[in-house]
Amino acid sequence: MKLLDTHQHLLYRGHLSYEWADGLPALAKKDFTIGDYQRLTQGHDIAGSIFMEVDAVDYHEETRFIRRLTEDPASKIVGMVSSCRPETDEGFEPWLDECSAMPVVGFRRILHEAPDDLSKSESFRKNVREIGKRGLVFDMVYRADQLAIAREFAQACDEMNLVLDHCGVPDISSGEIQNWRAGISALSELPHVSAKLSGVLAYCTDGEGTLDNIRPYVEHVIESFGVERLVWGSDWPVVNLNSDLPQWIDIFTQLVAGLSEDEKTAIGYLNAQRIYNVAVDR
Repeated sequence: MKLLDTHQHLLYRGHLSYEWADGLPALAKKDFTIGDYQRLTQGHDIAGSIFMEVDAVDYHEETRFIRRLTEDPASKIVGMVSSCRPETDEGFEPWLDECSAMPVVGFRRILHEAPDDLSKSESFRKNVREIGKRGLVFDMVYRADQLAIAREFAQACDEMNLVLDHCGVPDISSGEIQNWRAGISALSELPHVSAKLSGVLAYCTDGEGTLDNIRPYVEHVIESFGVERLVWGSDWPVVNLNSDLPQWIDIFTQLVAGLSEDEKTAIGYLNAQRIYNVAVDR
């Protein structure tokens, strides 16, 4: 199954600092490089990737550093989703201007670990709409209990492509599903919002990152958004918290096995090409 990875993290500690990862044994004190990723995915049909910001302490330098990696065609990195701070007007548009000279196809602001009010302000939403005016995507990352906030935000930014990361961060470890299901269903009613099939294994109880445990969550996202508004992401190396990348690729392949070849192709890479305006099939 041909895949375009829309959520590839890379950690280069010799160049950047990632404080959030320092307390996680699976990620602490280690590099996760493009070479590591390619070795792990050897034998799988990964046609290309979009680098996803990793909440580096210096997110400006993170984007500049990854840009240098993209200059090597062998990296197969076809675009970058950079970090930004829409809550702060000062320096926001100059940062967008600088990114316009780089292969940046979208932006993200970590919200699932931020105060609920952050994305509710009109200044935050105005700045995100500026991203949309430039033809770029905004990746949304909200927890299951924040999906109503995500819907309000999406309604306020309705003239651009928004992508919901990690299936809306369901609390799989607790077994809660009904409130999350309702939130996903409501958000999927907005036609400019797509969803990313990624990250879910990290939200299982330790050792319980299995096909059976995540199936009801992934299947509900597929049913709600439909195959034309879904993309795939590895969330590597965060996937290592409760699984690994080859296992996730195998589980994902099983999850979509019942779809037609055209539907699998759409989710695998065609939708991502359209939404993020990148190309891997030329």
